[in-house]
Amino acid sequence: MSDYMITCESTADMPLSFYRERNVGYVCFHYEMNGATYTDDIYQSTTPQEFFGTLKGGAQAKTSQVGTGEYVAFWEPYLKQGLDILHVSLSTGISGTYNSACLAAATLAPQYPERKIRVIDSLCASAGFGLLVEVMADKRDEGMGFDELAEWTEVHKMNVNQWFFVSDLDCLKRGGRVSSTSALIATALKICPVMNVNFEGKLIPREKIRTKKKAIVRLVDDMMDHVENGSAYTGRCTISHSDCLEDAEEVARLVGEKIPALKGKVEICDIGTVIGAHTGPGTVALFFMGDTRVD
Repeated sequence: MSDYMITCESTADMPLSFYRERNVGYVCFHYEMNGATYTDDIYQSTTPQEFFGTLKGGAQAKTSQVGTGEYVAFWEPYLKQGLDILHVSLSTGISGTYNSACLAAATLAPQYPERKIRVIDSLCASAGFGLLVEVMADKRDEGMGFDELAEWTEVHKMNVNQWFFVSDLDCLKRGGRVSSTSALIATALKICPVMNVNFEGKLIPREKIRTKKKAIVRLVDDMMDHVENGSAYTGRCTISHSDCLEDAEEVARLVGEKIPALKGKVEICDIGTVIGAHTGPGTVALFFMGDTRVD
């Protein structure tokens, strides 16, 4: 058994079974909807269908990051067990939670001088963040030590490629991230923006694709342009979606056609409530290890 604990936030958007089976700790973000505050508890208190159904009904969700005190309370039981903490945070290009985690680590350091607490900015989002954590768990289970894994993660986190498309712009419009005029035109023309996470960990629009069917194909084409070893890729591949399972399954099918080793092996999971509050329903994201993000 390892003498350190890998931890992350609920915004890694992996299923609850992942954290239990891979011995990875997670701390929860929060969101507010219809005047009530909820914990992003990985769909233990709601379902993806209920959450995205409420958004489709016109509700707007506001999200809040993990506070410094929450990190302290989250990590202390591990530290008391004599475990070091290797924590990975949601991209600083999206959230300020990394800074809160760093403050918590600085707060705990004098109380546990014999323990290591290292916080890493993932520069990743959603299940791309989750894929990075999953590969880290693989390395840990293969025997990689704390310091070596921390350095490996800092070097290779930029190899996590993250491509998205959005087919429903209503939530982006209500949240002020897309103007009403742009959303109206895009909807009328059936435009699905294709985006990726850049080297700064920010979500960047790359193309405006006419029709969702073409956006699905484009997502897989983008993967083939950047994936490690091309059609011979045997690494991890994850797809997350916001209440559009059929679209995610079609992306997985096309990935299996292009990369035979991945046929039937692509992990499909739900986009969580916090990331989903910003993307809305109708989003599909594709994650894999590939070339280094440079723009």
